[in-house]
Amino acid sequence: MPEVERSVSSLLSRLSGIVDWHEGRFVIDDVARLRADGIRDLAWTAVFSEDPATIEVAQWIVWEAAQELGARSASIHELYMARARGDVSGFTVPAINLRAQTFDMARVAFETAITEDVGAMILELARSEQTYTYQRPIDYTTAVLAGAIAADYQGTVFLQGDHYQFNAKKYVADPESMTDEIRRACRLAVDAGYRNIDIDASTLVDLSLDGADAQQRANYERTGELVTLIGSLEPDGVTISIGGEIGEVGKENSTEPELRAYLDGLRRELAAAGTGGANGVGISKVSVQTGTSHGGSVMPDGSVGAVAVDFGVHERLGPIARREYGLAGTVQHGASTLPDELFHRFREVETAEIHLATGFQNLLYEHPAFPRAMHEQIESWCFANALDERKSDQTDQQFVYTTRKKALGPFKRQLWDLDTKDEILADQAHKIRFLFHELGVEGSRAMVDRYVTPVEWHRPMPAALSEALLARA
Repeated sequence: MPEVERSVSSLLSRLSGIVDWHEGRFVIDDVARLRADGIRDLAWTAVFSEDPATIEVAQWIVWEAAQELGARSASIHELYMARARGDVSGFTVPAINLRAQTFDMARVAFETAITEDVGAMILELARSEQTYTYQRPIDYTTAVLAGAIAADYQGTVFLQGDHYQFNAKKYVADPESMTDEIRRACRLAVDAGYRNIDIDASTLVDLSLDGADAQQRANYERTGELVTLIGSLEPDGVTISIGGEIGEVGKENSTEPELRAYLDGLRRELAAAGTGGANGVGISKVSVQTGTSHGGSVMPDGSVGAVAVDFGVHERLGPIARREYGLAGTVQHGASTLPDELFHRFREVETAEIHLATGFQNLLYEHPAFPRAMHEQIESWCFANALDERKSDQTDQQFVYTTRKKALGPFKRQLWDLDTKDEILADQAHKIRFLFHELGVEGSRAMVDRYVTPVEWHRPMPAALSEALLARA
């Protein structure tokens, strides 16, 4: 099992002969040992150590090692602009939310990407997921990059902040405070190395107002403000890919008037601010609602029911987004629990991106190799800690299904150390491989490399590491 170090000095001792510093520069002395053992010690220490200085140093080493080994965080913006121009088409980029076992899930995703020659893959985490999975942006970045290193993956790593969403009730009570919360989240994401961020102000859409422009106004005004902010945070040579959203997932299906009102309004906002980039709207894609919901539609026995996806939304709105507004197209949320036979339809209707979360969580929790005793502990935890979220008409099975994601943080260490995880991860890899095929991203590595050039970016050495190196010298 990986070691969790409790001090900077013990971490450096653990990494002796693997990484070092020559004339003030970080170097990797033994790449094979780093990939085999050292990176796991770094990942586990970064997540589970109780010493803040040691955590910071482990995070820094993982970031710098990724820079050295060519697994660099990048923006997918230029690929999406190529799609907007019509240079590339016929695929849907999977955006996979890694809620649990993040290091190993990232490793498996990258290993699968290598075998299938895939470059068009996003690994993401929603703001809400940060809280209940105990993963700040820097934690997520570290675990994903560590997984890339363990997989011997060399190429673009698309890290994405998903659903940087406004809480409608908080916004009504204090609009500025709610907006400032999203501003802080964007700053933390960029600082952590995210180069892709999805802004979701669709929760502010008010369908009771007269006309699409009035309904979408708060959405496009706040999105425009955040697009401008993110642009000011971009490192040199990087254009962060930003997504917008016109329809809240689980609500009414999106329409052409809504799309036009949102994008026209956003264009006006950014023109007034003197920003907006080449396409004037400052975003590279737009999420729409097609009839799905996050987590799927849960039946009384806890199973997931069938959902009628309106692929026509993508067929109607995607071409408008591309041809008239210079976007990659439309984005699908809440799709991971759909039947397998539907996934190929997304690339056929030229959906730009699809977000996949709960399906992977379900495969973990419902896998035959998942310990029954831990199942019982998690169910007990849900009843003890999340009962206030239970709806009056829910069965026990429905309640556990909708709240068990909240146990991922409290049970994080047990899940990372799970004795049976290899069997589960093998099936996760099979699912990822299936999605790569159905979404048409097999063989996409050369296409991504043609349009996306990751920018090498180094972080300042932590003071605790400088002090430890000086003491050692």
